Parts: sequence; C-alpha cells; structure tokens
Amino acid sequence: MDLKKILFLTGTRADFGKIKGLIGVLEANRKFEPYLFVTGMHLLHKYGYTLLEVERCGYQHIHTFNNHTHETTMDLTLAKTIEGFSTYVKSIKPDVIVVHGDRVEALAGAIVGSLNNILVAHIEGGEISGTIDELIRHSVSKLSHIHYTSNDEAKKRLLQMGELPESIYTIGSPDIDVMFSDHLPEIEEVKRYYEIPFRDYAVAMYHPVTTEVDTIKEDAHKFVESLKKSRKNYVVIFPNNDLGSASIIEAYQELNDHKRFRVFPSIRFEYFLTLLKHSSFIIGNSSAGIREAPYYGIPSIDIGTRQKNRVKLKSVINSECIVNNIIEAIEGIKDINSEKMQIFGFGESASLFLKSLESTALWNINHQKQFKDINE
Repeated sequence: MDLKKILFLTGTRADFGKIKGLIGVLEANRKFEPYLFVTGMHLLHKYGYTLLEVERCGYQHIHTFNNHTHETTMDLTLAKTIEGFSTYVKSIKPDVIVVHGDRVEALAGAIVGSLNNILVAHIEGGEISGTIDELIRHSVSKLSHIHYTSNDEAKKRLLQMGELPESIYTIGSPDIDVMFSDHLPEIEEVKRYYEIPFRDYAVAMYHPVTTEVDTIKEDAHKFVESLKKSRKNYVVIFPNNDLGSASIIEAYQELNDHKRFRVFPSIRFEYFLTLLKHSSFIIGNSSAGIREAPYYGIPSIDIGTRQKNRVKLKSVINSECIVNNIIEAIEGIKDINSEKMQIFGFGESASLFLKSLESTALWNINHQKQFKDINE
C-alpha cells in the first residue's frame, strides 16, 4: 500500500482529546502520514489558547487557521472554515479527511472532503443528544463515507440513515484509550500545576444550549448561584465558544473572589481526566458527565436539556435549571452509588482504527455514496 495521507481536523479541546490517540498511532506507522488542521477555540486566548496543547504533542504536520467570527454567526464560521480548509486540502491532497462529532468545523471538513471527491471519515456519528449539535452530527454523517462509531446503538442509527454496513467500524470512544493509559499525571502533580488547594472538590462545566439562547444568561446565573449556595469546592472550566458562551463567562465573574472556586479557561486533557477521576462529582451539562465520568465511577449532575437524549445511568442525576432543584441534587449526590459502564468501548480505539486503515476493504469504499434502504 502506498503511503497514505490522513488529515485530521480539530476545532476544540474536546475533539482533540478524542483524536490525539488516533494521530499518535499513525505517527508511529510508516504506512501513514498524519496531518492536523487546527482551528476554532484552539486559537482563542480567551479559551486558553489550546494550540499549545496540540503543539506539545510534537506532530510533524500542523497547520493553523483562524476561523473566528462573532459567536452569533455560526453560519459565517462555517463558511470561513470551509474556505480555509479547502485551500489547505488542495495543497496537501489527503487520501482521507477525519472529522469528529458535531461542531461546525466538522461539518466544514465533511463538506470540503465530499465536494472534492476525498474520503471523509466521521468519528462518533450516529449518536443522539439534542439542540443544534444533533442536526450537525447527522449532517456530517450523511456527508461522510466512513464511520467510526462508539457502540452498536450508534451503528444501528447510521444503518437507519441508509449508510452501508461495510462503511461502519465500531471502535469505541477514542478518549477511553487515554482515560486508562499509563501516562496520566498523578493528582498531586495536577493540583500543583494548576494551584488547586482543595482536598475534596467537584468539577463544574456548563455549556450554552444554542436553541435556548433567550434563557442562557438567566440559566448561567442560576447555575453559579447554586454552586455558591452549596458550600462545596469547585474546579470550574469555561464553556465552549458556541452562541451564549459570553453570558456564561460573564456569570463566572461572580466566582473570582471566592476561595471555594478555581476557574480556568481550559485544562489540558490528561490533567482534566485526572481531576475528574479524583473528584467527588461533576456538575453542569457537559458530555463528560454522561460519558467519561461513569467510566471512572464518578456520579454526575446533568442540568437542563443539552444531554437530554444521551445514555443515562443511575449515577446521573437530572435536574432542571432551577436553583432549589440543583441544590437538592448536590445534597443528594452523596447517596448515589457509583456505577461504572463500558458502553463506549474498552480502550482499543486506536488499534482498531489503525487496523481499519490497513485493510483493503476501507480503500475500496466507493467515493460515490450509496443509500441502502433498511428493507432491502
């Protein structure tokens, strides 16, 4: 097999955490030459300028592109990303474009690939959640030729969408590989690095729900008020940069002078995992409370509708964004029994990803997509 160029696109700290193990396994293999297009939140100092985290990995081919527009113009961000990504794609001529999840950057990557007759591989398609994210995720799946799903339920949904069985590879969620690797830092190192003085603490992450923009400011203040009234210690991490994020960051200003809070624009992925692993619980509406936390047996409080249709466990308490309800959930977290799960794989994603790329079958996938009726 000739040397294959595999181009990954990353726009956030979250999707980079998912794909870094996949990039690493290709860096160590002479059959493949990975490239990385870095854009989105990675280049915003307000959110921690996480390009630095990408560069620390020492990849050979990193290209940066600033796609930033105002948070109210996701459509223009999409257009700008398409323009920048298209230019880069035409310069390196990749064999496969790899995108993750449900962000506009992933949609841009899938559009560029499909319209330029380049195979597009989508990681973690076929999942359901809610809000605009779900519309984007399913759109990316329909623009993609290859699918790397986290479990069989996601695979079934892709089959319902007319995707071909031979185009779907169930590899689990790639961040599980990192979660149980031998390379995570010790908790003492993490606390020292980020100057976190707490012995016991919870992790708080609250993202905007773009379809509920009219109530985001009010909900953000309710969230902050609930944390303050709970009298517990919190490590708070900024939201993503979707529409409404400014209102959440503004609400966090109330926490600046409180000794029970440490607020960060971003935390390095492996350091975040260690913090999560040793926390009392996680609260907010991040997918980390639904996916990663249960793998560590950490209970979570899920607020509002952002993760409404995700997999739910007994270790997840659902709460409306009402101060008294949230406080009640926090007080009840001590009675929650830890419940570990393994429904997003077993930490073998990188090896299964590599195996698929080494197979002849993948490279024989038709660039001209076909729709398979489920009744056939």
